[in-house]
Amino acid sequence: MRVWALPVALLALAGCVSHATPLDEPGHPVLAAVLPPPGPAGRDVDCARLKCVALTFDDGPGPYTARLLDLLRQRAVRATFFVVGEMVDRHGETVRRIAADGHELGNHSWSHLALTGLPRHAVERQLTHTGHLVRRLTGVRMRVMRPPYGSTDARVAAETRREGLAQILWNVDTFDWRDHRPAKVAARAAHARRGSIVLMHDIHRSTVEAVPAVLDRLAAKGFTFVTVSELYGDGPVPGRTYGAR
Repeated sequence: MRVWALPVALLALAGCVSHATPLDEPGHPVLAAVLPPPGPAGRDVDCARLKCVALTFDDGPGPYTARLLDLLRQRAVRATFFVVGEMVDRHGETVRRIAADGHELGNHSWSHLALTGLPRHAVERQLTHTGHLVRRLTGVRMRVMRPPYGSTDARVAAETRREGLAQILWNVDTFDWRDHRPAKVAARAAHARRGSIVLMHDIHRSTVEAVPAVLDRLAAKGFTFVTVSELYGDGPVPGRTYGAR
């Protein structure tokens, strides 16, 4: 998977959530320590043998994420949620449920800014502040991240390596931020192949409405639904960029 060029990143900008409020200070009340919820047992999934696909959801959690979690639980499907710190701040209980249901949490920055346009210390804070908040709420130390708009470079990669995070892009884009039609979203997701990483956004109701059809189409093709880290067995390597297995 190639790293998205700037024109593509600017196109995607129109469809992503814009979060521009300043980072909260560590004394914010939501950072009070809480006990993490009990999570489900780990799974032994061999994607070298199985036909695996990783469904990923960006920019949340939001008002439709709980419904999405219901749908995934009904099918015993696990996915990866790349969460934005500002949204975690607003929907802490939903983040705890994501972890408790066995899904993977990934870092999608604090305020969804293009990291390539920020100085190093700002990139670090975008990642660490979100990481600290998620860990306080869930007990989970995130191992993967997705740069907003897919915008990354060598400097961002170096910072993610320092933070112990692998960069996860995608090779199947449903363009659900642009086309709010469940049938279109499901049809694009169905283009997945073995080892694909599918990009969706749980902040859109139409995307959540598309999920049953997405699951039906991919299950009919024999896919096993896994998290991003499960897709790579021992897990992706910090600092490296991945778009598909």
